[in-house]
Amino acid sequence: MTVFLVIIVLALLAVTGWQMSKIFQLSKGPGAESAEIANDNDNRQQAKLMLWFMIFLYVGMAYSFWHWSKLYLPQAASEHGNEVDTLMFISIGLIMVVQVITQALLHWFAYKYQGKKGNRALFFADNDKLEFIWTIIPVITLAGLIIYGLFTWSDIMNISEDDDPIVIEIYAKQFSWQARYAGEDNTLGEANVRFIEGVNTVGLNVNDTYADDDKITTELHLPVGKQVLFKFRSQDVLHSAYFPHFRAQMNVVPGMVTQFAFTPDVTTAEMRDSEYMVDKVKTINEIRKENSKALMAEGEAPLDSYEFDYFLLCNKICGDAHYNMQMKIVVESEEEYNQWLSEQDEFATVMESQE
Repeated sequence: MTVFLVIIVLALLAVTGWQMSKIFQLSKGPGAESAEIANDNDNRQQAKLMLWFMIFLYVGMAYSFWHWSKLYLPQAASEHGNEVDTLMFISIGLIMVVQVITQALLHWFAYKYQGKKGNRALFFADNDKLEFIWTIIPVITLAGLIIYGLFTWSDIMNISEDDDPIVIEIYAKQFSWQARYAGEDNTLGEANVRFIEGVNTVGLNVNDTYADDDKITTELHLPVGKQVLFKFRSQDVLHSAYFPHFRAQMNVVPGMVTQFAFTPDVTTAEMRDSEYMVDKVKTINEIRKENSKALMAEGEAPLDSYEFDYFLLCNKICGDAHYNMQMKIVVESEEEYNQWLSEQDEFATVMESQE
């Protein structure tokens, strides 16, 4: 009750102060300047502040580009990835040019045309020439970006049978991924969530002969230079398969199959040896080393040394363990890939071992 009374008293004091200021203003008479109306001095101050803010804006922007550029992803690790990066940097370049010009004009005009007593603003209802210019230029620019993007998208989504891509299913569930390789026939067997039981974790139809040679793994291996057709299924909720280093992403939708394809062109070993990744790994390990000192002082185990690997991530917030939904990707030579794949158990063999 005391707190409530204190709040009421403070509110009444605030209202009283406001009313007294109004009375004081009225007592000055009709010829006095009102503090609520900007005068020439106020306008000069605000105009100068606009110029200083413009300088602050551009200095901050330049610093951000310089300081945070190290957090850019490294070179794309897929054939289409370079086109995606080119489109992104063209878009950023156009946005920056427009932003620099428009913000400079905005702040300079606020300074140059600051309010002055006796000045009257020039008004005109319309200008067909100006409206045509600022309409047609964005239309042409956006059309070019969209057409370029559509060609890149078409390369990813339109898969030719002549390319004979490797077919791999990516199966999502809270909170893990599984990969299913199509086997020797390069044809995935029938699958449905209704068939999930025991070791049949992705729901293959045991009566479908195409499923017999399918191979289910928790690690994704890809041969460099070979096109891979990914087919995505979800067991429970909406997920998003995100391959950041390959510049690829696809929603994984319950009840339907989505797909895209890409050709990896940088092996895991090559990416580890790149200048960007060597510097990044060195920096991370230096941080881990410092953090390990504090952990060891408290009697805890030190952090392991970091080594780069590609990962498949979920880019939808799909639940409380979403952050941990990732699968290691290994890009290797075709010989290494074939060797690894030959060591994986076929679905028929796994089912027979359970009988």
